[in-house]
Formats: sequence, C-alpha cells, structure tokens
Amino acid sequence: MFKTIKENASAEIVEKKSKFIGNIFYIETEEEAESIIKEIRKKYYDARHNCYAYKIEKENISRFSDDGEPSGTAGSPMLSIIEGNGLSNVLVIVTRYFGGILLGTGGLVRAYSECTNKVIENSNIIQKQLGYEMKLYTDYKDLEKIKYYCRKNEIEITKSEYLEKVILNIELSKKAKEELESKIEKKEIEIEKLEKIKEKYIIKL
Repeated sequence: MFKTIKENASAEIVEKKSKFIGNIFYIETEEEAESIIKEIRKKYYDARHNCYAYKIEKENISRFSDDGEPSGTAGSPMLSIIEGNGLSNVLVIVTRYFGGILLGTGGLVRAYSECTNKVIENSNIIQKQLGYEMKLYTDYKDLEKIKYYCRKNEIEITKSEYLEKVILNIELSKKAKEELESKIEKKEIEIEKLEKIKEKYIIKL
C-alpha cells in the first residue's frame, strides 16, 4: 500500500519577479512520465526551465532533472519532498519564468521546494494498493445481496450493465479476491461467473 494523489493539481508562486508554476500528475510508468514532461515543455515553450521529479512504486524508480538550473537546486529538493511526504506514482514539474533577478542557489532551492510543497498541499492524497479489475455475472434476484457484500468487503463497483444477466465491473484487493473466490466455490454467494480483466492499482477504500 502507498500514498499517492487522486487527481492532478497545480500551484503557482512568485519569487523576486520569477514565476514558478507547479503541476503534479498521477503516473504508473516512466513512459507516462516522459510523455507528460514533453507535453509540459510544449505548453510552456517560452519558459526558461521545466524542472521535474518523479517516483514510481513498481521497482521503486525515482528520477529528477534541474533542466539547466544550477545542480542540486531544483529536481533533487523536489524529489526529497515527494519522498518526505511518502508519495509514489507521482510526477511534479515546476516551470520557471525568469523575472530578471537572480535568486542564488539558496533562493532557488527555497522557491522550487515551496512550489512543490504547495502543489502537494493542493492535492487530494489517497492510499492505493495493487489489486484487480474484474467482471462479475449474476442474476437479478441476487443483485442486492452482492451489492451488500461488496459494500461490506471494500469492493468497489465501477460499472453496471443490465442485460440478460447483471454484469458488474468491480475493483478489489488480492485478499478480497481470494475471499470472494472461496465464497463462490463454497456456494455461499450466488455469482455465475467471475472474470479477471487486469491487475491494477486500486484506491484503498
């Protein structure tokens, strides 16, 4: 289980006429991170610097870049703040528009740190865990019992289809999946079929 953000957020500070724009994104892979960094560079094409830091839960990957700022003044303190907050699967990019006044190394560290802290403060922090997205098939007569079971066992119903059978898309932890499969096998719950769609990070309810 790890802490991350529910959705992307942004923040802005001004330090001695330099404008710092912070953006935080939820990511799961390095490819996603690199793609977002490219997009931000396009969006703020006229900015002097687009410094970033990210941390990915899988394989404990972390990267950062000062993007032309003096070494150790931007990306490294940004990553330290991400790790200090116990966050994973996040990318923080701080874009700087130079205001004509040099900030010095200490001033740069403070400004990039403040902007990173502010964008994290503006985020909705949640807990996620590795789990599963699955499809559940059942009869209409058993639907309310199954909905009740899901509510009581931290299983989230993300989609419902009402066809010949009721088809529910659910997200659940490994433990909840094993318990549900055991109940189906013992015929303690009426579910016609349970299909695994994929393994994924799910919100800890």
